[in-house]
Amino acid sequence: MSIHVPWKFFPLFFILAFLVSDAPASQSADRSVAEPYQIDVFKAGEEGYHTYRIPAVAATLRNTILAFCEGRKESRSDSGDIDLVLRRSFDNGKTWEPMQVIVDDAGNTCGNPAPVVDRTTGVIWLLMTTNDGEIGEGRINQGEGYRDVWVLKSEDDGKTWSKPVDITKSVKKPEWRWYATGPCHGIQLENGTLVIPCDHSLDEQSSNWFSHVIYSDDHGASWKLGGTVPGGFTNESTVVELVDGSLYLNVRSYLRHNLRQYSISKDQGKTWSSPQEDPTLIEPVCQAAVCRLTAKGKLEFQKNRILFSNPAAKERVNMTIRLSYDEGQSWPVAKTLHAGPAAYSDLTVAPDYSIGCLYERGEKHAYETITFAKCSLEWLTDGNDRLAP
Repeated sequence: MSIHVPWKFFPLFFILAFLVSDAPASQSADRSVAEPYQIDVFKAGEEGYHTYRIPAVAATLRNTILAFCEGRKESRSDSGDIDLVLRRSFDNGKTWEPMQVIVDDAGNTCGNPAPVVDRTTGVIWLLMTTNDGEIGEGRINQGEGYRDVWVLKSEDDGKTWSKPVDITKSVKKPEWRWYATGPCHGIQLENGTLVIPCDHSLDEQSSNWFSHVIYSDDHGASWKLGGTVPGGFTNESTVVELVDGSLYLNVRSYLRHNLRQYSISKDQGKTWSSPQEDPTLIEPVCQAAVCRLTAKGKLEFQKNRILFSNPAAKERVNMTIRLSYDEGQSWPVAKTLHAGPAAYSDLTVAPDYSIGCLYERGEKHAYETITFAKCSLEWLTDGNDRLAP
């Protein structure tokens, strides 16, 4: 007898089946020691691009994994002729469709992908920014040029995309200069609100660089400016909703202490607490990612689990995934994905509830490839934790 499971309910069916699995203990032990599956999704020098940078990843309701990044045509530079590109996987990251170019603005810079999946409608929203390809971040911070914010969407799991819509006036104050969405995934809150972590500058001084969020409370039809983290000295950020409904924003810090900072919002991102350093989260001053794996009581899970990824060192090496059981207050578990050069990363939870990390890595430098790593909770915890009720 066969059981038909409607496609849209497949992720839930798979998870529940896994949780009540009667697999022998020996099989669980084997799974716990399995090394991550890693595949290079974008390689420098291929498909007409000098370098690929700035990864972002999302898993859709139809079990597709979307890997976004910037395709830099002429050099490794953050400015110049840069396109937004995408590859899709239909088998949890094992194989990938050929690359597609989503946005190409002639010789200008299109970047900072920040995707978010609306789990009510199934639409994938992609926030991004543009600027004149000949005027980079330094000159924009000094008041030259422009930095605009755009949104586009896909209603067919990333196969096709709408024309980008300029939302700059809705989400950027006139006195702001530099602006970046993400770069990493956004989130959907329990009440349906879509939230994108962002940052902006007032000038070229790092004391005037700030993290903030933007949000949509109408399923992407319009976007609004949320609150700014006070204090300055921060920019690229990543966000997760805590089980009490507050938001945790983890931010790149320019205090020169080589530590990440975090801020909490009790009003869904409208205001933020003064940022605090996390003594565990060492960083080389680089982007990072945070992502919820499980919430206690949801889908019968018995533990709260939040993931974090970054190059855990004072230079861009040692891509590491960490795990918190207390909503980001501590990070007792850490495992290295790649000990060599590594930089930006993003995290997702795949349809089979494995952990997906899309990250920059190489042997001689961190920008040789963008690699997708798929690993299990058992691997991350050396077999000490597994997804079970």
